[in-house]
Amino acid sequence: MKSCQLISCQQPKHAYKRAKQEHVSIPNHLDRQFDVKKPNQVWCGDVTYIWTGKRLSYLAVVMDLYSRKPVGWAISYSPDSKLTGDALTMAYELRGKPKGVMYRSDQGCHYTSRKFRQLLWRFQIKQSMSRRGNCWDNAPMKRFFRSLKSEWVPQIGYESFGQAKAAIIDYIIGYYSQVRPHQHNEGLPPNVTEQKYWLEYKTVAKFT
Repeated sequence: MKSCQLISCQQPKHAYKRAKQEHVSIPNHLDRQFDVKKPNQVWCGDVTYIWTGKRLSYLAVVMDLYSRKPVGWAISYSPDSKLTGDALTMAYELRGKPKGVMYRSDQGCHYTSRKFRQLLWRFQIKQSMSRRGNCWDNAPMKRFFRSLKSEWVPQIGYESFGQAKAAIIDYIIGYYSQVRPHQHNEGLPPNVTEQKYWLEYKTVAKFT
């Protein structure tokens, strides 16, 4: 790489804590069972920060674990329950208001709040939470944010909130969902993986 003047964009590894404490009232239902069988079976969500102008902004994303496709997102200056609720609402609406979904997140206050849990209850979504301080329980979301920041977001951040929002949406809808190959999907982008599933599903339903 040095002789070819190539520089790795991968961020250095971080030593995360390994804890086993579950939330008092929200069990760890998923228990790292990330390989789900169909779309809209398990969603996971998380929040990260993005530097915009002279301050931090926060990005909340909802991902479908089947294809690793981001299905809802929101960005704002506040990492609160409105942010995560907006991302969840977007996912629920765009995916056709599915039933029987499980939602996986960490134990952040924007996921344990009454406001967010009431939204889950209204959408009839079952909540599952990772153990406190254990990032591997929500590994797919951590991997998505790492890809976003190493592949797309400038190291110095964005000049403005509007620029950041436009660029991130372009990454989610365009490059990540339509072009970027995924090892989990046997080298296929999320959109192609879901298209294959629904094509096979319709074929099976037709003959049965």
